[in-house]
Amino acid sequence: MAIRPVVIAGEPVLHERARAVEVIDDEVRELVRDMFETMDAARGVGLAAPQVGVGLRIFTWQLANEDRIPPRGVVVNPYLTSSKPVVGDPDPHDEVEGCLSVPGESFPLRRGEQATLTGTDLAGEEIRYEATGWFARMLQHEYDHLNGFLYVDRLSGKWARKARKTVKGNGWGVPGQSWMPGVDRDPFGHDDDTPEEERAD
Repeated sequence: MAIRPVVIAGEPVLHERARAVEVIDDEVRELVRDMFETMDAARGVGLAAPQVGVGLRIFTWQLANEDRIPPRGVVVNPYLTSSKPVVGDPDPHDEVEGCLSVPGESFPLRRGEQATLTGTDLAGEEIRYEATGWFARMLQHEYDHLNGFLYVDRLSGKWARKARKTVKGNGWGVPGQSWMPGVDRDPFGHDDDTPEEERAD
C-alpha cells in the first residue's frame, strides 16, 4: 500500500468524465488499497480515483451514518440518483462542504437530502444503498468527481465568485499541482477529534 498525492483543481483528470472499470484486477485492487490509505492519511470522509490522478469510476468512503450502510466502503462503477435540493440559499454554517482537491477551503452548497447508490464492490457483487443527510451529501460529492465536477463548480452567487477568486488567488486552476497527505501540513487542520461531518472529501 502507498499514500498517493492528491491532485488539485486544474488537473485535467478532475475535469473529465472518468472511465468505467472493465475488469476488477490486481491493479484495481491495489489502487483501492492506496485510496483507503490516502483517504485515511488526509482524514477525509471520501476519495474518488480522479483525486489521486486515476480516471476510473471508483470512490471510497469512511463516514458513520444512521442508514445501515457500512461506515467504510468502496464502490466500483457507481450510479447515483438523488432528490432535488430544497429551493433557497444554502446555510453558511450547516451546509458547508470541503474537498481534498480544493485544499483548505470550504463553501456552502445545498444538496439533495436523499440519495440512492448502486454499483459493485471489489468482489464484483452488486450493492445498493439508500442514504440520507451527510452520507447522501458525501455520495453526491464523490459521484460528481467521477463526472468531472468539483463541488465549487456547483456553487452559485457570491459563493461561486468567492470560490473563483480563491482558486485564482492560490494559483490553482492549472495542471501539475498536488499535496501529499501525511507529509504536507493538513490544509484543513484536521485532528483526531475533528467530527466526520466537518472533514473534507
